[in-house]
Parts: sequence; structure tokens; C-alpha cells
Amino acid sequence: MLPLFPLQTVVYPRERLSLHVFEKRYQQLINDCEEENILFGIPTFINNKLEYGTEVQLLKISQKYPRGECDVICMGKRVFRIKKFYQEFPDKLYAGGEVEFIKDDNSSRAALQEKLLKKITILYTELAIDTPPVFTVPLISYQVAHKIGLSLHQEYYLLKLRNEIERLKYLINHLTTTIPVVRQMNKTKEVIKMNGHFKSFNPLDFEDFKM
Repeated sequence: MLPLFPLQTVVYPRERLSLHVFEKRYQQLINDCEEENILFGIPTFINNKLEYGTEVQLLKISQKYPRGECDVICMGKRVFRIKKFYQEFPDKLYAGGEVEFIKDDNSSRAALQEKLLKKITILYTELAIDTPPVFTVPLISYQVAHKIGLSLHQEYYLLKLRNEIERLKYLINHLTTTIPVVRQMNKTKEVIKMNGHFKSFNPLDFEDFKM
């Protein structure tokens, strides 16, 4: 049994997560975590259902407010699948569930990590981001997943992959598709900027032109 804090987001193992907690039931959950040193799960609410999520540990309560709200920092631990969901944990306001933790194959390949890093560098260059995040090899898929433009459904799909090599390949394929789209958008912006400006065209050679 695991206390649950469902959210419409994806949390990955080893990810630091900052949350503003304002609902009474989750205020109670945070208090229990602080007092009893328990962990809880954040399952992703997607397609109107709850199935996969990540167990998280409360690291600290950074701010408490007069009405009971608080700002907390948590750390993702391991992925789980919900076997049975309960609207209320026994004798609590917050939800809970019977979960099974999913085994993960963390073996990786340096060549794939380097390929992914190169593509991330290209993406940020195309986006002209002034201060891009700094990533270095060894590179973990979860480390960059929120930083390369994945949709919620894509982030969730990545969460369900249980092999690091598969995750790296998935991210590389995503960037292989995304980078040309970004380049085309940049070209489109340049064309739009040219509207209303004086244009300079190269001279055309009509010597071999026939009607």
C-alpha cells in the first residue's frame, strides 16, 4: 500500500520536484511524511485514468503558510504500477493504492548517450536559447526528458519503458524528428521577416530558356 498524490504530470526517478501543496488532504499527506518518514507516490493522471507513477520522498518543507499550505521539495525514487486504487487511504483524507514496483534495466551505451547529447546541443542551437542547461556524458534519459519538448503523452510513454537503452533510442528518435521541424519554423520566421523589405535576387540566365 502506498499513499498517492495524483497529478497531471510525469515525475521520473532521481528527479527533484518542487510542489505547492494547498489541498487539505495533501497537507495531511505531507504532515504524515514529515512526522512518520513515509514515502508516497505521484501517479500520472492521463487519459482519465491512473496506472503508472513514481514513488517520491519528501526532502524538505521549504515554506509553510498560515492556512496550512506549504512548498515542498521531493525526490523521485522508483516507478510503480497501480494494481488497485482507493479514493481514501485507510483513516486518511488522501488517496492510496496497492502498487507493484517495476524492475528496471539501467544498463546503457556511451555511444547512445553521446549521440543524444549532440542532438540536444543542435536543438538548443536551433532554438537560440541563450543559457541552455549543461549536460555531460554519462547522460541519463530521465535527466533530459523534461528539457527537449516532449508532450505529456510522450513523457508518460518514456516512464513506462523499462530499459535505459530503449529510453535513449526513444529520445534520439524524438529529436531526429523534432530538429527538422524547428529548422523549418526558423526558415518560416525569416520569410515572414522579409515581407515588406527590399529583396535582392540573383540574376537569372535565360540563354537556354525555350518556350
